[in-house]
Amino acid sequence: MSQAHPTTGATVDPECPVSLELLGEVYRADDYDLPYILEAIAPLTRAKLATYLYGKSHMHQLGLKVARACERDDLIRVAGEIGSVIHGQSHLKAAPVAAEPTAAAPTRGRAAPAPKKISLGGSAAKGRSFD
Repeated sequence: MSQAHPTTGATVDPECPVSLELLGEVYRADDYDLPYILEAIAPLTRAKLATYLYGKSHMHQLGLKVARACERDDLIRVAGEIGSVIHGQSHLKAAPVAAEPTAAAPTRGRAAPAPKKISLGGSAAKGRSFD
């Protein structure tokens, strides 16, 4: 026997500062269209949206994108000191990823590091290591 589930659709979070339709547009927008969508949102509502999205773990990065379109003062007005933090994080540049030296890369007089042995742990793996 199967159990029926209600099909009433998505429910609106009362804390979301925009309509469900607009939230969906922001969520689905690509990097080209997002600035145009955000431009049409009032500055304080945009700051509230950035703060709302930032607080949702699955939409944290989108919250930072929205915050890039906000003034620092608006974010502070909406969220206090957290608004300042959100603004700062939204304007950080990604840290460069350091390239790992390869076996073919010159090591400038240093010996190449020995490959690390990995132990999978557990009592059955004691004394055994895997390359």
